[in-house]
Amino acid sequence: MPRIRGSNIEEHHAMVWADLARALRELLLEQDYDSINMGHIAVRAGLARNTLYNYARDKGTLVLALTERASRPAVERVAAIAGRAETPAVQRMQEIILAFLEESTDQTLQMMFRPGAGALVAAMPKGPGNPFNAIVSEVENVVRDGVTSGEFRDVGDVQLTVELLSGVMRAGAERIGRDPAAFEATVRATQAIILASLNRQHDARPRQE
Repeated sequence: MPRIRGSNIEEHHAMVWADLARALRELLLEQDYDSINMGHIAVRAGLARNTLYNYARDKGTLVLALTERASRPAVERVAAIAGRAETPAVQRMQEIILAFLEESTDQTLQMMFRPGAGALVAAMPKGPGNPFNAIVSEVENVVRDGVTSGEFRDVGDVQLTVELLSGVMRAGAERIGRDPAAFEATVRATQAIILASLNRQHDARPRQE
């Protein structure tokens, strides 16, 4: 039976998951995702390969589990910012963009923003259990607050608007993944584009004749 680390089984599992996340981050800094296999991850995490299969049946499943765990700080940060109802919606939106892009620098999360990650994104759980959906939901609340307060224009379909703007956020995360030195410039550009699209003076809806 494998040696149990920590004071109980829950602590042991938490430590193993932390080792797996560290191993994957290190490997992603050294080689392409496609060239990494379960054996590489097991060795780097200090696990026997058969033990690793107790945590995930394959690399894709493991990466999804690690991504869900890695995304929790981002979800918590965004929810905390969005929940500050006394703070202007414009400021909250700026802070959410910064927080999301900062959290996206995690090598595990970067997996979701790389070209060819469509299968991984599609495999994420649907509904509120999806961490990215949880973030989108918080952003929708901020947009609604901004429309109500008059800070943002009436965008009409808030869900659709935020879905489209999430593409800008994703593009920002992808850019940072390709060029970490462009972080500050990418944050500024992402904030400018999103806020410009919500600005009351910018109403792109077609006018009725």
